[in-house]
Amino acid sequence: MSSPANSPAETSVPLPEMITAPPMPKRRGTLLIVDDEEGPRMSLKLIFKDQYDLLLAEDGPSAINLAQLNDIDVAILDIRMAGMSGIEVLERLRFVRPDLEAIMITAFETTDTMRQALRLRACDYINKPFDLATIRNAVSQAMQRRVLESEIHNSAEKVHELLSELQNQRVEEQIAQTRGDIYASIIHDINGPLSVSFGFVQLLNLKLNKDPKMDVEDLEFIRERLKSVERQMSNCIEIQRRYLGFLRRQGGDTLAAGVNHLLHDLEQLVRVHPSMQENEFRLTPLAGDMVVKVNGTDLIQILLNLTVNAFQCTSTPHRVEIGGAVLAEPLDLTQFKDGPHDRLLNVESMANIAPLVKLWVRDTGPGIPAVVLPKIFDPYFTTKGPRQGTGLGLNIVQRLIKAANGALHVHTVAGEGTTFAVYLPGAAMAK
Repeated sequence: MSSPANSPAETSVPLPEMITAPPMPKRRGTLLIVDDEEGPRMSLKLIFKDQYDLLLAEDGPSAINLAQLNDIDVAILDIRMAGMSGIEVLERLRFVRPDLEAIMITAFETTDTMRQALRLRACDYINKPFDLATIRNAVSQAMQRRVLESEIHNSAEKVHELLSELQNQRVEEQIAQTRGDIYASIIHDINGPLSVSFGFVQLLNLKLNKDPKMDVEDLEFIRERLKSVERQMSNCIEIQRRYLGFLRRQGGDTLAAGVNHLLHDLEQLVRVHPSMQENEFRLTPLAGDMVVKVNGTDLIQILLNLTVNAFQCTSTPHRVEIGGAVLAEPLDLTQFKDGPHDRLLNVESMANIAPLVKLWVRDTGPGIPAVVLPKIFDPYFTTKGPRQGTGLGLNIVQRLIKAANGALHVHTVAGEGTTFAVYLPGAAMAK
């Protein structure tokens, strides 16, 4: 038996994919009409009321006020008005809405007013009385130009945003990659004492299984080996606590990192880095250890990037040194002058409060040319070959130092080398 005509079995239900949202309505341009005579003003209103959003003003101050409160695409201005003339109104409008299109209308055309209108970039100049086709065509063309300019401007902004987003993404990827290398090295450092401990435990296990009866010498042997295992385990625990603390740091936390511990970890990274090659490397820890209020991994990355940059400044073997000092007084910023040999960065966000920790990376390379020095922290800027760097290393250094409320000073002399000095807020070691 067939179903009744209006039964639920025959009800047509649109599929979800067939339902489409209504198209977004196109933006109507906004047209400002400025005329001190009501007749022409109302005539223009009747002509354009169905095409554009209209704003009407009977004098100059009212027109300027409307422009301050509304986005305006095109303005029609009568040149001769009581009080402010149309030319004066357009001049003021240019300050408020520099990109609007302007059409001037007048019953008294003069060469001087035409020249003034052109100087203020009026796009059309129409004599009264005007015919319908002329005014419609003038406004239509002005609106089209305005819409095109707006689209070009919006497209340029979107391209700029995309490029900025891409740059930030590449910087984050570079930071993450280097951070991964650092933690791989830390795992390697932990693996060393673990291997030693495992060897001792195996040795003890063998001795206990081989000879259950132990004399005093055997007990002393076991005691000494257990002390060694305890020391190695303490090293592992200290390393893992330090770096787990860095990993767990929340955005707003201030985390103090022991400088000499980090310099030791950094040295292990540098000694096996491929950029070291035949270069000489020296690292001198602080005479008295301090902590810096910065994520420890960030500090290692700052110094590692600067060290690799120093190694790669020339293919000729040279010396690279890392050292540091504790400053008991704030920096005298008047001593730092940007010039052909020097640059000071991030000083506006620096916490210039004693004690400060100064850490430097110094090389005996060729130095940085004066024309290159202002560009070295720009993203993607590099003087190396296409396969030797991303141009992000020094840009990352600057970002991380800024995030730590520190400052960076570069001093370079041709033929003598370059020193990058990092200044960071410090604190005494906890007892």
